[in-house]
Amino acid sequence: MRLILLGPPGAGKGTQAQRLVEKHGVPQLSTGDMLRAAVAAGTEVGKRAKAVMDAGELVSDEIVNAIVAERIDQSDCANGFILDGYPRTLAQADAVEAMLAEREVKLDATIELVVDDAALVGRIEKRAQDAIAAGQTPRKDDNAAVFDERLREYYKKTAALIGYYHAKGFLRRVDGMKSIDEVTAEIEQVLASL
Repeated sequence: MRLILLGPPGAGKGTQAQRLVEKHGVPQLSTGDMLRAAVAAGTEVGKRAKAVMDAGELVSDEIVNAIVAERIDQSDCANGFILDGYPRTLAQADAVEAMLAEREVKLDATIELVVDDAALVGRIEKRAQDAIAAGQTPRKDDNAAVFDERLREYYKKTAALIGYYHAKGFLRRVDGMKSIDEVTAEIEQVLASL
Protein backbone atom coordinates (compact mmCIF):
# COMPACT_ATOMS: atom_id res chain seq x y z
CA MET A 1 0.00 0.00 0.00
CA ARG A 2 1.53 3.28 -1.17
CA LEU A 3 -0.59 6.28 -0.21
CA ILE A 4 -0.35 10.03 -0.16
CA LEU A 5 -2.43 11.95 2.37
CA LEU A 6 -3.27 15.41 1.07
CA GLY A 7 -4.89 18.36 2.83
CA PRO A 8 -4.06 21.69 4.42
CA PRO A 9 -2.18 22.01 7.73
CA GLY A 10 -4.34 20.80 10.61
CA ALA A 11 -6.57 18.61 8.41
CA GLY A 12 -5.72 15.47 10.39
CA LYS A 13 -3.22 13.83 8.03
CA GLY A 14 -0.87 12.85 10.85
CA THR A 15 -3.65 11.41 13.01
CA GLN A 16 -5.06 9.35 10.15
CA ALA A 17 -1.60 8.23 9.06
CA GLN A 18 -0.93 6.84 12.54
CA ARG A 19 -4.17 4.87 12.43
CA LEU A 20 -3.22 3.45 9.02
CA VAL A 21 0.21 2.49 10.37
CA GLU A 22 -1.38 0.60 13.27
CA LYS A 23 -3.90 -1.22 11.08
CA HIS A 24 -1.85 -1.94 7.97
CA GLY A 25 1.72 -2.12 9.32
CA VAL A 26 3.30 0.22 6.79
CA PRO A 27 5.36 3.21 7.93
CA GLN A 28 4.21 6.81 7.93
CA LEU A 29 6.72 9.01 6.17
CA SER A 30 6.15 12.50 7.49
CA THR A 31 8.57 15.01 6.08
CA GLY A 32 7.77 17.22 9.05
CA ASP A 33 8.92 14.47 11.42
CA MET A 34 11.98 13.70 9.29
CA LEU A 35 12.91 17.38 9.13
CA ARG A 36 12.34 17.91 12.87
CA ALA A 37 14.59 14.91 13.54
CA ALA A 38 17.30 16.49 11.36
CA VAL A 39 16.87 19.81 13.22
CA ALA A 40 17.10 18.05 16.60
CA ALA A 41 20.22 16.17 15.47
CA GLY A 42 21.79 19.44 14.32
CA THR A 43 22.71 18.12 10.89
CA GLU A 44 23.59 20.56 8.12
CA VAL A 45 20.27 19.86 6.42
CA GLY A 46 18.56 20.29 9.78
CA LYS A 47 20.16 23.70 10.35
CA ARG A 48 19.09 24.87 6.89
CA ALA A 49 15.59 23.53 7.41
CA LYS A 50 15.20 25.03 10.91
CA ALA A 51 15.24 28.66 9.80
CA VAL A 52 12.70 27.94 7.05
CA MET A 53 10.36 25.91 9.29
CA ASP A 54 10.49 28.46 12.13
CA ALA A 55 9.25 31.09 9.68
CA GLY A 56 6.35 28.82 8.68
CA GLU A 57 7.69 28.46 5.15
CA LEU A 58 8.20 25.30 3.14
CA VAL A 59 11.60 23.63 2.92
CA SER A 60 13.16 23.43 -0.58
CA ASP A 61 12.27 20.57 -2.88
CA GLU A 62 15.92 19.57 -3.12
CA ILE A 63 16.22 18.92 0.63
CA VAL A 64 12.87 17.19 0.99
CA ASN A 65 13.20 15.02 -2.11
CA ALA A 66 16.59 13.74 -0.94
CA ILE A 67 15.24 12.89 2.51
CA VAL A 68 12.22 11.03 1.08
CA ALA A 69 14.19 9.10 -1.56
CA GLU A 70 16.63 7.91 1.07
CA ARG A 71 13.79 6.94 3.42
CA ILE A 72 11.72 4.89 0.95
CA ASP A 73 14.77 2.73 0.28
CA GLN A 74 14.77 1.51 3.87
CA SER A 75 13.60 -2.06 4.43
CA ASP A 76 10.45 -1.17 6.39
CA CYS A 77 9.06 0.52 3.24
CA ALA A 78 9.33 -2.63 1.12
CA ASN A 79 5.59 -3.35 1.45
CA GLY A 80 4.49 0.26 1.18
CA PHE A 81 4.32 3.55 3.03
CA ILE A 82 2.10 6.53 3.73
CA LEU A 83 3.37 9.93 2.64
CA ASP A 84 2.05 12.53 5.07
CA GLY A 85 2.58 16.14 4.03
CA TYR A 86 4.63 15.26 0.96
CA PRO A 87 4.57 15.99 -1.90
CA ARG A 88 3.74 19.67 -1.37
CA THR A 89 4.48 21.00 -4.86
CA LEU A 90 4.02 19.84 -8.44
CA ALA A 91 7.79 19.44 -8.72
CA GLN A 92 7.77 17.16 -5.67
CA ALA A 93 4.87 15.18 -7.14
CA ASP A 94 6.94 14.65 -10.28
CA ALA A 95 9.87 13.60 -8.05
CA VAL A 96 7.64 11.03 -6.27
CA GLU A 97 6.55 9.64 -9.61
CA ALA A 98 10.20 9.34 -10.71
CA MET A 99 11.23 7.74 -7.38
CA LEU A 100 8.48 5.13 -7.65
CA ALA A 101 9.20 4.44 -11.34
CA GLU A 102 12.90 3.91 -10.52
CA ARG A 103 11.87 1.31 -7.95
CA GLU A 104 9.24 -0.21 -10.27
CA VAL A 105 6.38 0.39 -7.84
CA LYS A 106 3.18 2.40 -8.20
CA LEU A 107 1.15 4.76 -6.08
CA ASP A 108 -2.16 3.22 -4.97
CA ALA A 109 -4.06 6.41 -4.10
CA THR A 110 -3.94 9.99 -2.92
CA ILE A 111 -6.51 10.64 -0.22
CA GLU A 112 -7.53 14.27 0.19
CA LEU A 113 -8.91 15.24 3.59
CA VAL A 114 -11.44 17.94 2.70
CA VAL A 115 -11.81 20.48 5.53
CA ASP A 116 -13.21 23.92 6.33
CA ASP A 117 -10.39 26.47 6.61
CA ALA A 118 -12.05 28.40 9.45
CA ALA A 119 -12.33 25.22 11.53
CA LEU A 120 -8.63 24.52 11.06
CA VAL A 121 -7.63 27.49 13.25
CA GLY A 122 -9.60 25.95 16.12
CA ARG A 123 -7.89 22.60 15.55
CA ILE A 124 -4.44 24.22 15.64
CA GLU A 125 -5.27 26.13 18.83
CA LYS A 126 -6.57 22.93 20.44
CA ARG A 127 -3.39 21.04 19.43
CA ALA A 128 -1.33 23.75 21.16
CA GLN A 129 -3.56 23.63 24.27
CA ASP A 130 -3.34 19.82 24.38
CA ALA A 131 0.46 19.98 24.19
CA ILE A 132 0.58 22.48 27.07
CA ALA A 133 -1.87 20.36 29.13
CA ALA A 134 0.39 17.33 28.56
CA GLY A 135 3.40 19.30 29.84
CA GLN A 136 4.90 19.63 26.36
CA THR A 137 5.97 22.68 24.42
CA PRO A 138 3.62 23.40 21.53
CA ARG A 139 5.06 23.27 18.04
CA LYS A 140 6.29 26.66 16.82
CA ASP A 141 3.88 26.40 13.90
CA ASP A 142 0.89 25.95 16.23
CA ASN A 143 0.04 29.64 16.45
CA ALA A 144 -2.39 31.70 14.40
CA ALA A 145 0.17 33.89 12.57
CA VAL A 146 2.38 31.01 11.47
CA PHE A 147 -0.67 28.88 10.66
CA ASP A 148 -2.11 31.61 8.43
CA GLU A 149 1.17 31.72 6.51
CA ARG A 150 1.25 27.93 6.18
CA LEU A 151 -2.33 27.92 4.91
CA ARG A 152 -1.50 30.59 2.30
CA GLU A 153 1.53 28.52 1.23
CA TYR A 154 -0.68 25.44 0.94
CA TYR A 155 -3.08 27.20 -1.42
CA LYS A 156 -0.25 28.76 -3.44
CA LYS A 157 1.78 25.59 -3.91
CA THR A 158 0.10 22.42 -2.69
CA ALA A 159 -3.57 22.72 -3.64
CA ALA A 160 -2.56 22.24 -7.30
CA LEU A 161 -1.87 18.60 -6.41
CA ILE A 162 -5.60 17.97 -6.16
CA GLY A 163 -5.94 18.43 -9.92
CA TYR A 164 -2.63 16.66 -10.57
CA TYR A 165 -3.72 13.44 -8.85
CA HIS A 166 -7.30 13.71 -10.09
CA ALA A 167 -6.03 13.80 -13.68
CA LYS A 168 -3.95 10.69 -13.01
CA GLY A 169 -6.94 8.85 -11.50
CA PHE A 170 -5.39 8.55 -8.03
CA LEU A 171 -7.42 11.14 -6.09
CA ARG A 172 -9.98 10.02 -3.52
CA ARG A 173 -11.77 12.58 -1.34
CA VAL A 174 -12.76 12.08 2.31
CA ASP A 175 -14.74 14.48 4.51
CA GLY A 176 -12.10 15.56 7.02
CA MET A 177 -14.62 17.52 9.11
CA LYS A 178 -16.20 14.36 10.49
CA SER A 179 -15.05 12.79 13.75
CA ILE A 180 -11.66 11.09 13.76
CA ASP A 181 -13.32 7.65 13.79
CA GLU A 182 -15.64 8.56 10.92
CA VAL A 183 -12.74 9.86 8.83
CA THR A 184 -10.84 6.63 9.53
CA ALA A 185 -13.87 4.58 8.42
CA GLU A 186 -14.15 6.58 5.17
CA ILE A 187 -10.45 6.06 4.47
CA GLU A 188 -10.82 2.32 5.05
CA GLN A 189 -13.72 2.28 2.57
CA VAL A 190 -11.48 3.98 0.00
CA LEU A 191 -8.74 1.42 0.59
CA ALA A 192 -11.19 -1.47 0.29
CA SER A 193 -12.26 -0.16 -3.13
CA LEU A 194 -8.73 -0.06 -4.58
